[in-house]
Amino acid sequence: MFQKEQQLVEEKIKTYCAANDIQLAELKWKPIPFSGEWGFATSFFQTAANEAKRGRSENMSAPQKAQEIAEQVKGQISGEAGIRHVEAVKGYLNIYFKTSEYALRVVDEVLKNGANFGRGKLKSETVMVEYAQPNTHHSFHIGHARNAALGEVLARLTEFAGYRTIRASYPGDLGLGVITVLWMYDKFYKGQEPAGVHERGQWLLKLYVEANQLLEKKENETPAETAQREAYEAERREMYRKWDAGDPQVRELWHVTRRWSLDELREILQMLDIDIDVWFFESDVDAPSKAIVDELIAKGIADDERPQGGAVIVKIDEKLGLTKEKYRTNVILRADGTSLYLTKDLALAKEKFEKYHVDRSIYVVDTRQSLHLQQAFAILKLWGFAQAEKCHHLGYGFVSLPEGAMSSRKGRVTLFKEVYDEAVKRVLSLNVEKSVELSSAEREKIARQIGMGALIYSMLSVDNNKDIVFHIDEALSFDGRTGPYIQNAHVRANSILKKANFKPSTSALQPETFNYDLAKQEIELIEQLSQFPQKAQQAAEEYRPLVMATYAYDLANAFHSFYHAVPVLQTEDEKIKNARLLLVAATKQVLVNALHLLDIQAPDAM
Repeated sequence: MFQKEQQLVEEKIKTYCAANDIQLAELKWKPIPFSGEWGFATSFFQTAANEAKRGRSENMSAPQKAQEIAEQVKGQISGEAGIRHVEAVKGYLNIYFKTSEYALRVVDEVLKNGANFGRGKLKSETVMVEYAQPNTHHSFHIGHARNAALGEVLARLTEFAGYRTIRASYPGDLGLGVITVLWMYDKFYKGQEPAGVHERGQWLLKLYVEANQLLEKKENETPAETAQREAYEAERREMYRKWDAGDPQVRELWHVTRRWSLDELREILQMLDIDIDVWFFESDVDAPSKAIVDELIAKGIADDERPQGGAVIVKIDEKLGLTKEKYRTNVILRADGTSLYLTKDLALAKEKFEKYHVDRSIYVVDTRQSLHLQQAFAILKLWGFAQAEKCHHLGYGFVSLPEGAMSSRKGRVTLFKEVYDEAVKRVLSLNVEKSVELSSAEREKIARQIGMGALIYSMLSVDNNKDIVFHIDEALSFDGRTGPYIQNAHVRANSILKKANFKPSTSALQPETFNYDLAKQEIELIEQLSQFPQKAQQAAEEYRPLVMATYAYDLANAFHSFYHAVPVLQTEDEKIKNARLLLVAATKQVLVNALHLLDIQAPDAM
């Protein structure tokens, strides 16, 4: 909030230290927790250590020397405009501001910058976030929604922090699972596909489940059943061979059915307000990945053991010079010449770095793939890609249901579209009771906003490394740590401003606007508003959407407390009423900004 004052203070400190031959360390500023006043602080312990190395500590301990420097610097700053008072305490320099001026500055910054409040300065690096990539020939379930929500929010955060951000998806579109669906469709259901996009995508999943039931060995299987199952398995394997050989009929069938899956995926991503910039497909990097193997052999990174009947391997730990096992040895090409997931990930990374000039590559993949991705990053480092140091795996835990874990193979999954439709239906039943004055179209729109907000926030409000047991009733609650609770704060702020017919303007802010005894709820609200830029930057730099999800809840909670305790429209003093309306307007704006970063819409009514 006080960049100008901070820069002024830094210049004063640098000038003083230069004049007195003090080797000043980098100044790291931190906000001072509110206790009647707002301020920021920095320490001089590193500077004291620098002075000790130079033999200039005058037999003082580091804390004593740090305190001496802080006291000397304090004399250069006291009395500066905008600063209420300065303290030198235990090696720290604490700078405080008048409460009314701080409140004014916070509200002014929010209203002046609007949707850009908290946005970081443009950075030179390009970030690619890879997410929203379920296998084709299945259907999008509630577990996929966690991947999509984490990835989209992270992309929004890095973009907001100032990075050029590219959204990428890498669906798995080949393998025995895909062929299983092709075989089932071709043998039993060709031409029977439903017409609707979602219906067709979900139907492919049903074919997959049914095929697995046919192909799975059963207890007490009769000889006839065994023969039938083995015949089916031979047909499936033959179709896989034909696909691999480029058989035109099988490839055409694959393209058509793949398109059905992707049509459903794109519609769901549109519902989630996700717009993917670059689509990679596993089938596209299969051939390039095999060429990469030859390059890694030539560079001495990979060892070719095929002449001895083995595979092509990378002894990662040995090549990195590690004495303890960390990454182990990995196969990158099987003895039969087929590639692996790891091989294809290397090819994909190469394309990211060379074609899209990516500096930071973030992989939103479940935690089971942690070692796999760490091995990929290590090989990229051996290969010579500097970006390997800035590859990051955002792992996440499973989403299960109260009745147990999901399994696509067994058909025990909860489809995202079904959960979303049920959420909207439940919200509509509540919405009719609460907002009878709204038209049916408005109620439908709000129900979609609340239903989707509930689903997305339920995926973000738990640490990404932890598993989630998804309860639809808890997600849709208007109380507690939920999406609707945060959206409701925005609705209440909007209602106050609408009733007052108040159009916020920075011209309404005067030096004395907040020059009254602020209620503790007002102070807490101002404190929360002031933290938004730092929280947005932290969430982006740490690749932690949870930071923003928690912040949005804390801000909403502060506003609900303010709403219940502090009169706004009923305030008789017009100056105080105006100040509180400005504070409400600023809160509404920051709620919108935070919800947008969380890929959640902010309804005006409920």
